[in-house]
Amino acid sequence: MQLAINAWDTFHRVGPSEGERAIAQATVYMALAPKSNAVYMAFNQAKLLAEQTSSLDVPAHLKNSTSDITQALGHGAGYRYAHNEVNAFAAGENYFPEALAKADSSHTKLYQPSDRGLEKQLQEKLNYLQQLNQNSKEQRYE
Repeated sequence: MQLAINAWDTFHRVGPSEGERAIAQATVYMALAPKSNAVYMAFNQAKLLAEQTSSLDVPAHLKNSTSDITQALGHGAGYRYAHNEVNAFAAGENYFPEALAKADSSHTKLYQPSDRGLEKQLQEKLNYLQQLNQNSKEQRYE
């Protein structure tokens, strides 16, 4: 998308002689680039999941502790700041409501990358993070 916008911007800034070349190159590149709708499908599933589970409470560790009362209610307790963790990843952490996290995990594994293009590498990263989660001694929900 950014490539197309840049080609369009080039056309409008420098005119057709160079702009058409930018558009032609962007067109060929995008036509040959690997395609996937995995993110789009995951986004639609996430919207549906949010709609279906909107009555579930936000996990206490994700709630902001703004007063003595909310602190006493456990808001923010046990929150792990990922950037302070090894690999900037809070292994074993869960950001879904407990009832949803303990349910069938297919509900919470929304993004399923294809085996094409950059998504191959994204799948490798997901596999690595999943392994870190499984090996973590700090599991949010047992």
